[in-house]
Amino acid sequence: MADLAATIRSMGQAAREAARALATADAGAKNRALTSAAIEIRRRVKAILGANADDVALAKKNGATAAFLDRVTLDEKRIDGIARGLEAVAAQPDPIGTISEEWTRPNGLAIQRVRVPLGVVGIIYEARPNVTADAGGLALKSGNAAILRAGSESLQSSLVLVEALHVGLREANLPEAAIQIVPVRDREAVGHMLGLAEFIDVIVPRGGKSLIERVMKEARMPVIAHLEGLCATYVHQAADPQMACRVVLNAKMRRPGVCGATETLLIDRAAAVTHLPPILHDLFKAGCEIRGDVTVQKLDPRVKAAMDADWSTEYLDAILAVKVVDGLDQAIEHINRYGSHHTDAIVTGDTKAAEAFLARVDSAIVLHNASTQFADGGEFGFGAEIGISTGRLPPRGPVGAEQLTSYNYRVRGTGQVRP
Repeated sequence: MADLAATIRSMGQAAREAARALATADAGAKNRALTSAAIEIRRRVKAILGANADDVALAKKNGATAAFLDRVTLDEKRIDGIARGLEAVAAQPDPIGTISEEWTRPNGLAIQRVRVPLGVVGIIYEARPNVTADAGGLALKSGNAAILRAGSESLQSSLVLVEALHVGLREANLPEAAIQIVPVRDREAVGHMLGLAEFIDVIVPRGGKSLIERVMKEARMPVIAHLEGLCATYVHQAADPQMACRVVLNAKMRRPGVCGATETLLIDRAAAVTHLPPILHDLFKAGCEIRGDVTVQKLDPRVKAAMDADWSTEYLDAILAVKVVDGLDQAIEHINRYGSHHTDAIVTGDTKAAEAFLARVDSAIVLHNASTQFADGGEFGFGAEIGISTGRLPPRGPVGAEQLTSYNYRVRGTGQVRP
């Protein structure tokens, strides 16, 4: 584009105007836009698949891994899932205007805390074209305008999805500028967005470590960071062996390329001989490479030696690091030291141990007897998500429509003056 900076700025101005309209938009209109967009996505399946084939071809040309290709690739089932996600968001209660708390002061002032939109949300993401619809839909539901910057390998698919979202907006008489996408692959667009604090109120990056680091360094507005998913599953000595096998296999191999996939397996020394061999058997059978410590290697000759770097690596692939630990305290220490504060799980029949794990592991999502792959806004009942926020300040965990809101205080009086 001739002047990318001017184009991004123009998008920001249009988004600001759209955000003002959306802030007071009727909930029914927003829901009609979402459901109409879902219908349009199903109508455009062939167009989306064609565009996605171009994206996949580019990703292969650029040497993408199998896990990366899985994140980029759409099929009819995944496209229908995108449409269903929009319908699920439409079915959620509208967060805007919700009174979260109210009280009356002794002087008669009636005070309410009310949810309001953030304004304009910038979303910068890589690989996943489904994020285009999820992010646009959630921003709309929460009364925000969205400026999307898709990854190079998902741009063509994303452009078609945004066209479908625009159909929904038109049918609901809402401004098309409510959902915009940067129409070029030029990486300079990211820098222009990060400097546009005049029009973009918050940035949500979702991608690799280098992208997150750049956004955190350069952004001139608040950031809701989706850091890497260095997730761990800990098999406690009181775990049911069959449950442990089932949960670990799903946590690693259901979709190894998603951010909620388990990358490290920890197991109590007291349970290693009894519980670990069948877990390793199932993982190897599913095509997973295992990198383990000395104890793990002795239990199965197919296990490769783990290096120090393996404990802090997000593989996003069919590779798992396995370590034997001496009890709950050591497992928690390992997770808090090496993990990314995303999602971690314990498998145990010991309720006391489980509660200690849930309380002491410093992660956005902690689970007991469940796969880490439940780290997903849809699975939490949010309809969809923009990402998993791993920071300590809110929002934390899956970012759905409600998490894309702020609040103001509305105070009603009867002529009171302050003495």
